[in-house]
Amino acid sequence: MNASFESCIRFPVSRMLLCTLLTGALLVPGAQAAPRVGSHDGFTRVVFDLPASAKSSVKVQGQSITVQLNVSLKAEQGPLNASGVTAYAVAGKTVTVTLARGHTQAKASVLPASGSQNARLVIDVPTSAAASKVPATPNSQGTRTPVAVARPASTAPAPAAKPAVRPRVVLDAGHGGKDPGAQSPWTSEEEVTLDIALRTRAELVKHGVDVVMVRESDRHLSVNKSQDLEARSRLAKNGTVSAFVSIHVNAAGPGAQGIETFYFGQPMAGRNRSLAVQENGGGTVGEALTRQASTSAQNMLGDILAQAKIAFSRDLAHKVQSRLIAATGAVNRGVQTDAFYVISNPTTPAILVEVGFGSSPVEGPKLAQAAYRERISQALARAILDFLNTK
Repeated sequence: MNASFESCIRFPVSRMLLCTLLTGALLVPGAQAAPRVGSHDGFTRVVFDLPASAKSSVKVQGQSITVQLNVSLKAEQGPLNASGVTAYAVAGKTVTVTLARGHTQAKASVLPASGSQNARLVIDVPTSAAASKVPATPNSQGTRTPVAVARPASTAPAPAAKPAVRPRVVLDAGHGGKDPGAQSPWTSEEEVTLDIALRTRAELVKHGVDVVMVRESDRHLSVNKSQDLEARSRLAKNGTVSAFVSIHVNAAGPGAQGIETFYFGQPMAGRNRSLAVQENGGGTVGEALTRQASTSAQNMLGDILAQAKIAFSRDLAHKVQSRLIAATGAVNRGVQTDAFYVISNPTTPAILVEVGFGSSPVEGPKLAQAAYRERISQALARAILDFLNTK
């Protein structure tokens, strides 16, 4: 995806396309026209979300790949700023991706809906000579069939491909140092969040994702809580970051259980501000930062780029919540919005996940177990990979 979230995230796309992504995501659920773009080792992947019944035929010719669908998408077009591709256009049932000069190979297929993922058109464009050997993606029948490849008219060597860009994710293990977070007879929030973050990093690295850790030990970034949260949030402001995930442990009365995932915004109807205040530092500091974050949420309502980031944050949150509930069997407290300061940055898809209640006599002992935290970490990593369209 990058286009600031798309200058915002790792996948390079232009600011104009970012606005297109937002309108496509909000106006045509399940049939979005604007693509997500990811740069991987040896190839660039362009992904269009489709209705569940979509099928396709594919033609690669000259400097473009054309896909004929049996369903119509919203008409759109725009530039693509990634290795091997320069632009896309959607007109009814026809999707065309323009290849960069020297790139005349591509593979494409329609993948069926699976779990929380929509059906999608996946186009892979090799970005080096070795990349031309990348296997074709599965077609809608589950077989692996390469599409036709047009050979260059000229025998002149193609320009050297730019190095592949690896997606980058920031993992924020909540609290640490002078702020241990929620404490219970079974868990310390700062210890649980760090262990889960480290395990999640290990899994993401196996799949070629660069991971930036906010902390790798029991430490804070600043003794001043507002400066600490600002320093964490600032790590997501780099234009090459694909996602920011803040990991926390919840606390309440002994009967409270479950996992919930948040993206930035005003609290949903019926919710109080106690959780946001707690995670924003508690006390008067937490109250002040929550008011500040709430004002930011209100100001974002008229900012199309910020709303695009929020749309992608919502997508990431749903993927994370679905994977975590499936892996743990925990009570599903759903995906919600709230004014968490650490995810208030409007340039990167960002979420905050509460992986359970350390205060619960049911969940607290589970969170104290390494095997349970490993299940959480594997599910969290898989959800992030789904979001990045990375195997």
